[in-house]
Amino acid sequence: MTAIERSRTVAVVGAGTMGQGIAQVALLAGHRVLIYDIDAALAADGAAMVQDRVERMAAKGRLDRAEAEDAIGRIGAAGALADLAAAALVIEAVVENVTVKQTLFAALEEVLSPDALLATNTSSLSVTELAAGLAHPGRFVGLHFFNPAPLLPLVEVISGFATDPAAADSAYRTVLGWGKTPVRCADTPGFIVNRIARPFYAEAFSVYEEQGADPATIDAVLRESGGFKMGPFQLTDLIGQDVNEAVTRSVWESFFRSPKFTPSLAQRRLVQAGRLGRKSGHGWFPYGPDAVLPQPHTAAPEEAPAEVTVVGDLGPAAELADLLEEAGIAVTATEHGGPYIQLPGEGQLVLADGKTSVEFADVVYFDLALDYRGATRIALSASEDTSERTLAEAVGLFQKLGKKVSVIGDVPGMIVARTVAMLIDLTADAVARGAATAEDIDTAMRLGVNYPLGPSEWHERLGRDWAYDLLHHLDERCPGGRYAPSLALFRLGYGAEEYAAGEGDATGESA
Repeated sequence: MTAIERSRTVAVVGAGTMGQGIAQVALLAGHRVLIYDIDAALAADGAAMVQDRVERMAAKGRLDRAEAEDAIGRIGAAGALADLAAAALVIEAVVENVTVKQTLFAALEEVLSPDALLATNTSSLSVTELAAGLAHPGRFVGLHFFNPAPLLPLVEVISGFATDPAAADSAYRTVLGWGKTPVRCADTPGFIVNRIARPFYAEAFSVYEEQGADPATIDAVLRESGGFKMGPFQLTDLIGQDVNEAVTRSVWESFFRSPKFTPSLAQRRLVQAGRLGRKSGHGWFPYGPDAVLPQPHTAAPEEAPAEVTVVGDLGPAAELADLLEEAGIAVTATEHGGPYIQLPGEGQLVLADGKTSVEFADVVYFDLALDYRGATRIALSASEDTSERTLAEAVGLFQKLGKKVSVIGDVPGMIVARTVAMLIDLTADAVARGAATAEDIDTAMRLGVNYPLGPSEWHERLGRDWAYDLLHHLDERCPGGRYAPSLALFRLGYGAEEYAAGEGDATGESA
């Protein structure tokens, strides 16, 4: 199938914010658009609001006046489902209830032509289940727009168990023609974004529950070191704690309560307390005219060491050697041993690897950064056994590089490192199970939730075995399955390297 012709009518069922947004996108792409709602007054209001938005776009010079007037003349409200009979595509954006949606689509089948496409904008329900009972489930597809639909480019195109590939292709080409960026996805819990994004929230909440750091500090580290636009505590306050937790719980239940997706008890308590975020005036943080937002922990100034030794290959942190020299710190390098930075007081500075400081005589861990040159904050972790001198030298070293330093508890994997490792693992597993391609997942995470890199891009940058090693160490220290690296991640890292080199045979014995 090809894209639906601009001369054909597109119908949107549901006159709420999302329905109006989708209608506006189709309208400005050149289609005649009808909005239907079970409440006829809401449908009329919805069409009027879209017309008003188009008018304002023209008034601001964002749309040609003639184009605006033409678009305004192509949108209307349908008084009955039968009025949608000529539609080539109907997109549903009603309440997230399986029974309501199934009843609607069964009624639509009775009035639409056999070649019309049916689409749901659901963000959490199974496309396969919604299509069950339809006479022609092959023409049913998921089109998950992100809110606000006129502004955000991403659209997840979801194929259910019975979806005809030609129908999915037509839906994909249609939204591509509307100026959106579609990504293909199988009908799996959470689709792409809501599935892969769970560790971004879960690991932050876990660090908080482990008393590793407070919400303001965790958010700051993920923003200023990890490169994420918003921290998970701030973001879930914006989304709504009840909404975010409901999505997490839905994905967890859909994956048969896999420990990979276990919800946060701390977030559950927040919801139970009615602290839902901005909309309630208080979530993780307080809001309102008199609210005072907590500040991240920032270490007091310390003197930087005059010289250090870089032992071995620092891997993802290799650029630190150049940065230290540029800052005036004498650097001696040795290839044998490590990897770590040897401090003058005999302590060691080690990149987060899933282990803990308490396991070693005098070690300070430092967190992963998207870009150590551009990062404005670095997290350090130490145990009670770490000497004061070693911690002070580590703090001073990063301060000499112009970074703010947050000292957190002795949490394995720290903050950015464990979050990124889990994102990489879930992506590898999703790709291996046919949920989506690595490229589409990267695109979805960059456009859908504004990540600085897609998980597979992180994977390539950090090295094929980095995430596997970190999660393996985490799993040893936090058993239960949450951090157990997937078979897919093993195959991408050690498995691919060992067996490509012929270092193993079918008996499991070394050659």
